[in-house]
Amino acid sequence: MRVVPSQLFRLTAADLMSREVLTLSQWMPVQSAIRALTRVRVGGAPVVDEQGRCVGVFSLSDCNRRLRGDNRDAQGAPPLPGCVCCDWTIVQEEWDTLPADAVSRYMTPDPVLVLPETPVGEVAQMMVEAHIHRLIVVGEDRRPLGVVSSTDVLAAVARAARECEYEEVHRDLC
Repeated sequence: MRVVPSQLFRLTAADLMSREVLTLSQWMPVQSAIRALTRVRVGGAPVVDEQGRCVGVFSLSDCNRRLRGDNRDAQGAPPLPGCVCCDWTIVQEEWDTLPADAVSRYMTPDPVLVLPETPVGEVAQMMVEAHIHRLIVVGEDRRPLGVVSSTDVLAAVARAARECEYEEVHRDLC
């Protein structure tokens, strides 16, 4: 049985997060939000109010659920029209067929937020329990500082595994 390097568990949300964060205004039209996400090749982004505070998360997977007719929306927004390429991607040939409604009607309100000093184990546990793929890292003022995705957590685990293997090989050679 291998021992996981303790450095992995010393990591925090600040160590894992992507610092270049696309934020979406809660009043932005859904069409514009989907174009912005597609342009930067991310599946979701924090939604902010006029003061820049995180008030929700808008994701392509949320839109996809509505495209399939899953109407579990607390805001009462109708399903988005369009076509689906796979479970997590929306391919839209005619952007004009998307509603002009504000992102706030389609976002997930009350997002899972973490502070920069949140340990990696807690970050991973929060993602698992909430069944989500990203956490928004915020300051005390709820303004987004970064995003930690499930891929960021997996990358940290992979790096730790490589370091562990490297140490084992060098220990055996000595």
